[in-house]
Amino acid sequence: MRICLILLSFHLMTFTAFAQSTNTGTNFTHQDTLRGSNGEGRKHWNVLHYDITVIPDMVNRTIQGKNTITFIESAVDIIQIDLQEPMIIDSVKAEKKSCSFQREENVYWVDIKNSKKQILSIHTITIYFHGHPKAAVNPPWDGGWIWSTDKLDNPWISVACQGLGASCWFPCKDIQSDEPDNGAILHVVVPDSLTAVSNGRMKNNIKLNNGTATYSWEVKNPINNYNIVPYIGKYKHYSEIYKGLKGKLSMDYWVLEVNMNKAKLHFRDAIKMMKAFEYWFGPYPFYEDGYKLVEAPFLGMEHQSAIAYGNKFQKGYLGTDLSNTGFGLLWDFIIVHESGHEWFGNNITSKDIADMWIHESFTNYSETLFTEYYYGKSAAEAYIKGLRKRIRNDRPIIGDYGVNQEGSSDMYDKGGNMIHTIRQIIDDDKKFRKILVGLNKQFYHQTVNTQQIEDYFSKHSGINCSFIFNQYLRTKDIPILNYYFEGNKLKFKWENCISNFKMPIKISVNGRKEQWILPEQSHYKSIAIRKKKINQLKINDNFYVKELKLNNRMPIQESHQK
Repeated sequence: MRICLILLSFHLMTFTAFAQSTNTGTNFTHQDTLRGSNGEGRKHWNVLHYDITVIPDMVNRTIQGKNTITFIESAVDIIQIDLQEPMIIDSVKAEKKSCSFQREENVYWVDIKNSKKQILSIHTITIYFHGHPKAAVNPPWDGGWIWSTDKLDNPWISVACQGLGASCWFPCKDIQSDEPDNGAILHVVVPDSLTAVSNGRMKNNIKLNNGTATYSWEVKNPINNYNIVPYIGKYKHYSEIYKGLKGKLSMDYWVLEVNMNKAKLHFRDAIKMMKAFEYWFGPYPFYEDGYKLVEAPFLGMEHQSAIAYGNKFQKGYLGTDLSNTGFGLLWDFIIVHESGHEWFGNNITSKDIADMWIHESFTNYSETLFTEYYYGKSAAEAYIKGLRKRIRNDRPIIGDYGVNQEGSSDMYDKGGNMIHTIRQIIDDDKKFRKILVGLNKQFYHQTVNTQQIEDYFSKHSGINCSFIFNQYLRTKDIPILNYYFEGNKLKFKWENCISNFKMPIKISVNGRKEQWILPEQSHYKSIAIRKKKINQLKINDNFYVKELKLNNRMPIQESHQK
């Protein structure tokens, strides 16, 4: 009865927090709010560590296990534990005492009052669970467990659950803003003919007399819940050492036995990636946990320190070049892109999934930076501009806050082009690189929001970047440079943009040397030109904008550019 009364008060407190979409027009539910917000059941406790055990049943495609959560709490009796239907919590124990709990669809309310010692003390609860986890239909886009087999009909199993959330298979505090500060351990029990691989480093491998083996893997650094995954298969292993910015980094490769020879040739891109990204972003963020590529039964995912690889040992994206320039076929897309997430997504993590552009826009641009490092700046510029054909401009890149809702998939290619545009405005590649390195140092192993990234760019570039972020992230519109020639003047202004939009841009008039202009949204400005019979303007196409040339149009307002 007591827990029901407390739950009623929780519902009253969270009712006013029901989210109404400002982005998609969707009416979100109470469950969406519980899933996506840092509500009363979450905000008073902080996760320190997960110790997870999972035992998959490969025949029935079910799992069972437990998760021991170590946390600090303050002034709370009821905590929210997330575990999505149809998974089930069997029991909860805290300091060896049983805890009462109640289910509300994908959320469990757990009463920890009788187990508490004192406010701000460290607690542990162990949650026992079982069930039939959601199976992924089209991973990694459709999340869940992947129950597959390799070419020799051996079991080949993994999980991909970004967006869907780790609570699709194990009980946790399933919000990106609270990563376990001291990392996690995952114990995977499998038939002893198979190998289980996971994040971090292997602590031990214990073979039992019943034909099973328990593989235990430990991550010492904070980690996103959705990154904690098992890989189960007929794996073989090899490794190498990379001498990086923080010393020796172990780089390990786990591939199916039949693909070992392919991997040793193809995975040479991994060392190249590490060298390029340490140059652009600073030290690899997880030296303590190592780096590894793990062959997976799906295309790929950025699982921290254990990148899922399923690109079939081909260059490009499954053998294609997303940019249609040829440069995307010079390297393996999955190795480069998913590893780029180690800096943006795993090191720097968005608090809310609405701000996933922080993960995807920078990582999309990491492809361009990798290309530049090895093939030159002109190749990189061609690559990023080649991705523009994939931009839809369907809705804003930032999603709805507090309801586990991403924004437009334009966070990839449009977001990358936004960063490339900002780079042009900074107009100093050394400063730009310093900003990228500084971001990873300033927000090392932290969760952040969009405003923090905006403020960092503005402060360290010396340019107010807020109007650029507002335009490209919070609207779906691309700025249009509206211009016309009048006598010996070029007149111009921004259209299709937010109020008071002011973004400098480089242009060339009549084939002469490029120059900067500073159009505004509110009125036309002008510069003097050498008049020709046919006047022409060319915008530097590294800026992601559109243009509209007008003929015989008189502006309402005009001013001379200063």
